[in-house]
Amino acid sequence: MTTTPASDAALERFTMVIGSESREAADGRWLETMNPYTGRPWALIPRGGAADIDRAVTAAHEAFTSGPWSRMTASDRGLLMYRLAELIAANAERLADLEVRDNGKLRVEMLGQMKYLPRWFQYYGGLADKIEGSVTPIDKPNMFHYVTHEPLGVVGAITPWNSPLLLTVWKLAPAMAAGNTVVVKPSEHASVSMLALARLFDEAGFPPGVVNVVTGLGPEAGEPLVEHPLVARIAFTGGNPGGRKIYEAAARQFKRVLLELGGKSPNIVFDDADLDAAVKGVISGIFAAGGQTCMAGSRLLLHAAIHDRFLEALVARMREARLGDPNAADTDVGPVATEQQLAKVLDYIAIAEAEGARCVLGGRRSSRPGCTEGWFVEPTIFADVRNDMRVAREEVFGPILSVIRFETEEEAIAIANDTPFGLAAGVWTRDLARAMTMPKRLRAGTVWINAYRVVSFLAPFGGFKESGIGRENGQAAIMEYLETKSVFINARPGVANPFTLQ
Repeated sequence: MTTTPASDAALERFTMVIGSESREAADGRWLETMNPYTGRPWALIPRGGAADIDRAVTAAHEAFTSGPWSRMTASDRGLLMYRLAELIAANAERLADLEVRDNGKLRVEMLGQMKYLPRWFQYYGGLADKIEGSVTPIDKPNMFHYVTHEPLGVVGAITPWNSPLLLTVWKLAPAMAAGNTVVVKPSEHASVSMLALARLFDEAGFPPGVVNVVTGLGPEAGEPLVEHPLVARIAFTGGNPGGRKIYEAAARQFKRVLLELGGKSPNIVFDDADLDAAVKGVISGIFAAGGQTCMAGSRLLLHAAIHDRFLEALVARMREARLGDPNAADTDVGPVATEQQLAKVLDYIAIAEAEGARCVLGGRRSSRPGCTEGWFVEPTIFADVRNDMRVAREEVFGPILSVIRFETEEEAIAIANDTPFGLAAGVWTRDLARAMTMPKRLRAGTVWINAYRVVSFLAPFGGFKESGIGRENGQAAIMEYLETKSVFINARPGVANPFTLQ
């Protein structure tokens, strides 16, 4: 919401970073950022617009074309990234605190993410001077041919509220290692940690304009970033409606996109699985982070032979889950991140009940002590779900699990793949042959066997179908931020016949 400085004098203010300078919005407007645990505002961020985006893109473009960054060797870029990794590690506690206030996720998880973030900058810092071209044994006499990979220019990164820094760094680290400059537009619901991180780039010694951050609403700041003619690529993580708009807008300029979108991922438990481990894996897949992850295992496919006892064990385990203060060490589930998301989750609970799904756990807003002011939803499990129900087909992005029964492996694969999404999948089995063959048959970008919700800076991540375009992490990611150039050199100048293909 829009605020005036006078009405929020007690709130902490954070400013944007453009060309290494602290900036308020050009028109002086502000946004309140809310604490999901209390349901009240705790800070102010600038409500940036098109003028701020233009200033940031111009700073990034100048840094790329004529600033010190443009003349820096790849090895020197890598050293700066190593220095930044050290600063992030030193500031992990503060960054985690800011993220918990902004999105309500458990501090134990956010601190773990902050301590893991340096590995991205270390990995891509080391990869920066290992982007090698090649010499081609060309079939043309007297021609010398080689291939190089060059940075794109200015990258626009539009990032979500569920894991703000982690998912931003997935874009920043490979883009910078490749030699690009970046303008970040974080979610208006969780911008503060990115504004804090941006200060560390100056401290690490990065030249002005390499990383810029503009906060604001999607239509006012995100759309101008996508449409700016000096932006070469848009890297976006978020929902499918937003991804579709970005893809359409980028297409008008033939602009490259990297889209990491939604999912409705199946978590498949066979009758030969380690059931205790599988129960924990199912809980991790959907109730960790309150179900607010793109990779959430929101569809549980249960073999008929174990369906009833597995569901009973799962419900019993989740009845013991503790909801409450995300900063408390004994809290298992925190609030959902925004008031809008709270309303959406409650709407889907009503939709599932209307479609005939049987609620066996939760199904309401939490009334537990300490959970009434914030945006808490009870962890919810629906049984007797059919795969054609909306709750099984549409991304809820909350703590709702749909349980679907299956009889055979073929049926499980058919149900798992019968979705417009294809981001992730989990398989729980002791059968080695099944463990080896299921990943090939599942149409998903990431498949976990006897595990769920595991990511690494080394492992590519991205989706099939409507779950996105391109890959983040691993060596595959850095290629998303490079152009391939082909160079021919005529060793014996002269053209035999200018009217024919050489």
